[in-house]
Amino acid sequence: MNILYTKNISKSYGDFWALKDINIEVPKQSIFGLLGPNGAGKTTLIRIITQIIFADTGKVHFDGREINEEDVRKMGYLPEERGLYKKMKVGEHLIYLARLKGLSRNDALTKIKYWLNKFQITDWTDKKIEDLSKGMQQKIQFIATIIHDPSLIILDEPFSGFDPINVNIIKDEILKLKNKGATIIFSTHRMESVEELCDHIALINKSNVILYGSKQDIKQNHRSNTYTVDYIGEFRNTNGQFQITDQSETEEGYIRSNIRITNDQSPNELLSILIDEVEVHAFQEKIPTMNDIFISKVNEGTNA
Repeated sequence: MNILYTKNISKSYGDFWALKDINIEVPKQSIFGLLGPNGAGKTTLIRIITQIIFADTGKVHFDGREINEEDVRKMGYLPEERGLYKKMKVGEHLIYLARLKGLSRNDALTKIKYWLNKFQITDWTDKKIEDLSKGMQQKIQFIATIIHDPSLIILDEPFSGFDPINVNIIKDEILKLKNKGATIIFSTHRMESVEELCDHIALINKSNVILYGSKQDIKQNHRSNTYTVDYIGEFRNTNGQFQITDQSETEEGYIRSNIRITNDQSPNELLSILIDEVEVHAFQEKIPTMNDIFISKVNEGTNA
């Protein structure tokens, strides 16, 4: 079942189309990657979902009905451009934002204590926001985003400003939130995070969705029958029956080749031919990464 879907969302600014007929479905209790190069339209779509701006045409549906202000108030939204009041103290600021999301003061204090303890930052309570580093401010904004236990959480570049240790801490919390029942829309340029976290993705380029579906299906559909082989010797590739797409030398002194099967032969047949000609030390199918797929699909649109 889907918690959110968009139907034919379009948005233009004069002659410039920010989005054209965007149709996506976000399954409940999933992590949905909203991907694309700079200027593709991701943030515009997020702002339409959160009703910061409105589409020219199309509808957003939330939990089985057309979205309304009360639905948006219950969401958690971490924008790419952060918005904390620099002169306020951390504790006061979190109480203020939690109350805006409908929590009582007592509930807000309980939640704030829980999250500050969880992140081991209770000594920040009386510090002013302006006295915190960018990464520390980011943690406070993350807490403010999820403090009211939203069923839908929208994170726009959530790892900006974090060192690798804190990136892992936030990744762990995102996964825990999903396991507790939340749905996360996750916009990022970090493809390694997409590999680790996302269940489904939509790739937007030049205002259009150019790739959409489950991450597993997309990776399977982009397999190219290519195998990475480490070996010693000379692979002659008699009659050119295989395509060597890349070749290098490993630190161990092996030749590493990416070999694509271009006919109906099986991997076993390729391996058999290799064994007859070289000393094989590793043989593994090369599954495309989300980074590979991202670059390939965006370049297709650029060169079209």
